[in-house]
Amino acid sequence: MKQGLLIDMDGVIYSGEELIFGADKFIANLLDKKIPFAFMTNNSQRTPLEVVRKLKLLGITVNQSHVYTSAMATAKFLSDQSPKSTAYVLGEGGLLSSLHEHGITMVNTDPDFVVLGEGRNFTLEMVHRAVDMILAGAKFITTNRDPSPKKPGWNNLGIAATTAMIEEATGRKAFVTGKPSPVMMRSARKFLGLETSETTVIGDTMETDIQGGVQMGYKTILVLSGISSKDTLGHYAFKPDMIASSVDEIKFPLNWWEAK
Repeated sequence: MKQGLLIDMDGVIYSGEELIFGADKFIANLLDKKIPFAFMTNNSQRTPLEVVRKLKLLGITVNQSHVYTSAMATAKFLSDQSPKSTAYVLGEGGLLSSLHEHGITMVNTDPDFVVLGEGRNFTLEMVHRAVDMILAGAKFITTNRDPSPKKPGWNNLGIAATTAMIEEATGRKAFVTGKPSPVMMRSARKFLGLETSETTVIGDTMETDIQGGVQMGYKTILVLSGISSKDTLGHYAFKPDMIASSVDEIKFPLNWWEAK
């Protein structure tokens, strides 16, 4: 039975623009051992090629088949639910290209869906237009509910903030396609060709990667190189199968692989 990994990026592989110690060797080991893996990111702004290029600058060489984004999950969900539908998109790059590749037509009037992703270029006027479209009957999709980092100088709001603004203005709750939604957790697994029992999630955030993995029945590894800390683990009703300071501590085969 094969085993594979869904790996978060920020806080696991890098922090901002800095490589986390040992992450390059960890990925090189996966490639050497031919262990299936995909970087699973909630960022809908970057295309898979842009993700590959960013990793290359950090000393990690992979290809686009190793990347699965919330934009890809969103586009697949819409194409499965409503083939050849239309969407008004508040987002950029990766989200626009993924929707186009899945046959979703981008429009400025009377869309079937309003789709919200990361972006710095959409305006309050565009948000107003999106609100009117939702009130007129468009369904509201958001690629994730990642929070703002709440740091001075940050120039890109977390989608949770923009989503909340549109929800309040419309009285409609967004359907979330990114982590920890089963939509993305399941489609990322299928992207790798894995079964539930063959899937392990590695992440630094209890509320997204670990919660999503637990809800899907995957094994989970929490690394403490990002957001979560041991001091807060008691706040949650669920727990990871393994805790490591960083991916540098993870050795293969994992204990539950040997049991298969």
